Amino acid sequence: MALTDIQVKSAKPKEKDYKLSDGGGLYLLVATTGGKRWRLKYRFHGKEKLLALGIYPDISLSEARNRRHEARNLVANGIDPSAEKKVAKEAKAALQANSFETIAREWHKHMQGRKEWSKEHAETILTRLEKDIFPWIGSKPITEVNARTIKDILDRIRSRGVIETARRALTIMGQVYRYAIMTDKAEYDISAGFRGYLPAISKTRKHMAAVTDPKELAPLLRAIDTYQGGHVAKCALKLLPLVFVRPGELRHMEWSEIDFDAAEWNIPGQKMKMKEPHLVPLSKQAIAILKEIQPLTGNSKYVFPSTRSFARCMSDNTINASFRRMGFDGDTITGHGFRATARTILDEVLHQRIDIIEHQLAHAVRDPNGRAYNRTSHLAERRRMMQQWADYLDKLKSGAKVMQLAKRSTL
Repeated sequence: MALTDIQVKSAKPKEKDYKLSDGGGLYLLVATTGGKRWRLKYRFHGKEKLLALGIYPDISLSEARNRRHEARNLVANGIDPSAEKKVAKEAKAALQANSFETIAREWHKHMQGRKEWSKEHAETILTRLEKDIFPWIGSKPITEVNARTIKDILDRIRSRGVIETARRALTIMGQVYRYAIMTDKAEYDISAGFRGYLPAISKTRKHMAAVTDPKELAPLLRAIDTYQGGHVAKCALKLLPLVFVRPGELRHMEWSEIDFDAAEWNIPGQKMKMKEPHLVPLSKQAIAILKEIQPLTGNSKYVFPSTRSFARCMSDNTINASFRRMGFDGDTITGHGFRATARTILDEVLHQRIDIIEHQLAHAVRDPNGRAYNRTSHLAERRRMMQQWADYLDKLKSGAKVMQLAKRSTL
């Protein structure tokens, strides 16, 4: 008697494994654990053989019968279903071994092994792969990725208003392809045809788009305070003008680097552009922001972790994308632009010494005797400057008359 769906569904485990036959060699094996597996008994060249057809309920009774029918057709045509299944499994494994994601992760591990990347850079590369590339071509064999798919990836990133991110994604794909070519897993780089596809971005716009007029800075600061996005992103936006570090340095800020008692942020040299350790005195306002976010991310390594995983820092696109959502375009402000903002106003409005400003910007600065300043040089002056800067920004937000860019003017 053929099985019914009710019989299959209601079959209960017993003291020993048992079978429920559906005919034609197909049966349901019910294990003592309650698991149910479809099996097909058949003969090939006079020998009895057994073929696994899948697990119930993933494979329904109807689907198991379809698979029985396909297997019996193979036997009728002189093909062993078990051997055919093994070949198919090996072919699938070969495709997976040559998928874009598999090769990209192999390349990523290879590059880390060469120790040419910092830990933070390696995390950034992997995040870009997982966010912008793997979802679209990760499972495809690398030799089957076509130009249209590459174009779609670039256009999708570009539509977010982050052309530089699209440019970096293209660079990463090219590096993965070159690695695949070197390891005999690909014959050519399909992404190479897109060099020149993305519009050029001037270095001035990329690094220096900034608000340097106090009259324009005040509404930007107020917009940050009323930002409706995620709380982590909002706190990062509020802190960035106060410390005016590079956005990458802010994203990788770790709780272990913060000394609340000394009101200092000690950035290790490997995180800095110049590879020298840097010290950032923290104003009362900066400390307040860190205290505000500590209950939320204090158990994370990073002060500003990724929304996807506390084990990673915030995405490199978060800050600039937040400005775009607030209505400020890339020609007006970028996260990096606050460095130009601080340098200009600290000099022209607050009349701080240029060498102190440059030192706090982590630029290469030498004293009158030609010696390089170390991380603690002029710490007292820098601490006063950072607090004065934070107080000035508060007054701007409140609408105080501190907006003139006149030399030697005072608050």
